[in-house]
Order: sequence, then structure tokens, then C-alpha cells
Amino acid sequence: MKKSTFTDMTPVELSAKGRDMRHELFNLRLQQASAQLEKSARIRDLRKDIARIETQLSAARNKKA
Repeated sequence: MKKSTFTDMTPVELSAKGRDMRHELFNLRLQQASAQLEKSARIRDLRKDIARIETQLSAARNKKA
């Protein structure tokens, strides 16, 4: 996803999206461990998206303070 999609979201939405992405990442890692993973690049994309979400959340926290 692009950064602009995350900047439009509220902190509550970002937290929920991050939780969903972490759950998906967990499932992909299980698939990888059992050699059933088809798209290994999806793991890398999810990790980057989670980092983008965390960056937006910390920026929102710092903005409040």
C-alpha cells in the first residue's frame, strides 16, 4: 500500500489495520514453515506496510504531545 492511504486513516483505524496485518503475517509465516507459501514477496510487503502504520501512529502520538 502507499503511504498516502495510511495518512488518511485515524489512529484507531491504523491500529485495527496493523493488527489485521500482523495476523496475516503470522499466517503467512506458518505457511512458509510448512512449505505451502506461494507468494513469498507478500511477507516482505506486509512487514513494510506494518512499519508504515507504526510510523504514522508514532507521528500522531508525537503530534498530540
